[in-house]
Amino acid sequence: MLVAVVVGIAVLAALYWRPVGRLFYPFPYRETVEHWSAEYGVDPRLAAAVARVESSFRPSARSARGARGLMQVMPETGEWVAGQLGLDSFEPEDLDDPKLNLRVGIWYLAYQVRVFNGDLVLALAAYNGGGTNVRRWLEEERWSGSVDELRRIPFPETRTYLMRVFAAYERYRLLYPEVGVSSDGGGRWKHG
Repeated sequence: MLVAVVVGIAVLAALYWRPVGRLFYPFPYRETVEHWSAEYGVDPRLAAAVARVESSFRPSARSARGARGLMQVMPETGEWVAGQLGLDSFEPEDLDDPKLNLRVGIWYLAYQVRVFNGDLVLALAAYNGGGTNVRRWLEEERWSGSVDELRRIPFPETRTYLMRVFAAYERYRLLYPEVGVSSDGGGRWKHG
């Protein structure tokens, strides 16, 4: 038992000691993430947490439903966002380009934060499960939108996604304190 406790403490110390922790939580594409995060008003560490959870930073990642790239953007969403950004001649294959995927994904994340009035829990739930679903859950009082009541989210995948993003975001905040200007991801967490 004592050995397990010592090993557990050593693992936690390693994860939070920046040089070692950064080996476990790297920040690939950092310059691009910081650029688009600053442009669209999202903490780059939150964007990095989303990319880590969505794709493990693999530009060629594909979901069973067809989401693509680092930020796992659905082609239809990518086309809509490209239109909002005034990008001409968008094709779904364009989402395989890490720079474009990050731009589109970070813009869409920022959009969800705006739609949900800065509430990061709702914005992240919408990023994963769809804004229409999140609004329905709230209207039907199936979920209050609180981080403390994630178990009430009807989609198990979205519940798990939120827990994983929150954990990754906390680690990126601890390991990369010099990154970003916002301590709240450009929004706030709702408790209660």
